[in-house]
Amino acid sequence: MLALYIGNKNYSSWSMRPWVLLKQAGIPFEERKVSFEGGFGADSAFKETVRKINPTGRLPVLVDDGFTVWDTLAIAEYIAERFPQHRIWPQDAKARARARSVCAEMHAGFSALRGACGMNVEANLTQAGALIWRDKPAVRGDVQRIVAMWTELLEQHKGPMLFGEFSAADAYFAPVCIRLKNFGLPVPGHVTDYIRRVCALPGVKAWIDEALAEKQFLDFEEPYRTCR
Repeated sequence: MLALYIGNKNYSSWSMRPWVLLKQAGIPFEERKVSFEGGFGADSAFKETVRKINPTGRLPVLVDDGFTVWDTLAIAEYIAERFPQHRIWPQDAKARARARSVCAEMHAGFSALRGACGMNVEANLTQAGALIWRDKPAVRGDVQRIVAMWTELLEQHKGPMLFGEFSAADAYFAPVCIRLKNFGLPVPGHVTDYIRRVCALPGVKAWIDEALAEKQFLDFEEPYRTCR
């Protein structure tokens, strides 16, 4: 069976992507969580544990019968090739290329949004979000691009997901949906509706429910709060 090494569900946007992809596709896997508690220093328990399976010392990591795959895009591609019957990417060649393009754009970009609005499933951060929206034009620019991207894809493929049916692209943007919702960043109604649909997917809802059950406050992950 596949084994997926992940971090804390409340904070780990990168771990969420392949976990949701596998869960929503119905592909069995064993979850192995490595806690963020203690931080990410070179000598931390986290780094010591992860380096045993991934030389970069980062999560997520997929292990298939001793073969290790790291980086979320590489994991998505491996899953797609390993389980072609699950249609991880859109079937149309052009749609498939566009889905890979937008995932790569997320992978390499939107640094202002990711930096200012850290992943946090549990918290209502609308007050912080209002200040971020007011003071950080780069965040507004990132959100504008996301809104334009999602609008085009939803209109072109007639929803309910970005490429019609659920695909790796929706799993890839699920953490963005949580950021936009929990920080209360202003988006048009049709984007809010897409966010609701993504959060209601069984795979996404399972991640959210388990994140809420963690009850572990890590101050270095939450510079906007001093306690829960």
